[in-house]
Amino acid sequence: MAKRNRDITIKKIQKWIKEGRGQGEGSHYKPWLTIQDVPSEGLATRIKGWTSNRYHHLMSNLERDYFYLLDFSDSVTDIREQYPLLPLDDTLIVAEKLGVKHPTDPKTGEPIVMTTDFLISINNLNIARCIKPEDGLENDRIIEKLEIERRFWKERSIDWAIVTENEIPENIVRNISWFHREYDNEDVFNLGYTLTGNLEQLMLKYLQSEEPINQAAALCDNSLGLEPGTALAFFRYMLARKYWLVDMTELISPHFPIKSLQIVSTMKRSLA
Repeated sequence: MAKRNRDITIKKIQKWIKEGRGQGEGSHYKPWLTIQDVPSEGLATRIKGWTSNRYHHLMSNLERDYFYLLDFSDSVTDIREQYPLLPLDDTLIVAEKLGVKHPTDPKTGEPIVMTTDFLISINNLNIARCIKPEDGLENDRIIEKLEIERRFWKERSIDWAIVTENEIPENIVRNISWFHREYDNEDVFNLGYTLTGNLEQLMLKYLQSEEPINQAAALCDNSLGLEPGTALAFFRYMLARKYWLVDMTELISPHFPIKSLQIVSTMKRSLA
């Protein structure tokens, strides 16, 4: 039975490799694990990335929050989640040297392919990051598995570190999550050059006169005869595209005026 289970495991690994899992870069990368493969108690999500122009499979709220920071960063050039530690024999050898049990399939008891939450490209440098809640680091078994992962990357001279909720700034993440999905809002382009320019000028006028964001957007919609919510989506789009910059450490609330708005580029210039 053990040999049969091992054969099944090897065939599954070969099948996933043939499918391209854990391979490729940018929009062509396929994660080793998808949200369909792992039970996550409803915390898993798929998010379209700006950096990669593909959907990312994130297994927890903490992974999602860290992903927002990576995707917003100007220095990050690629984000590969659920990255496999292959070949399997390498992590098996590390586990044996450590004298700890290698992660196994709970059904078959056979070793499974371990993954790192994120392999991140910053310019021409790759770094690996494991995302874990701080209280999880008190679990001895978790620490054993993390040590296997750490040594795997050390042997490849790749910087590896653990990220907890303490390293993830809440206000910045909440701000990014508020406007992230508007990055590819095609309705903005469909407004047309003239209407977009009028909307931008009017929105800036109200924002700079310290109108609350929601109120400024509603005034724009009414003045230009736009569908309610159009101007607010436009505002989010401008932040997502970084045409307009704000202090990201301050929580953006639609019910209050925006602070320290900086104009980097105009929509009209981008459409020209």
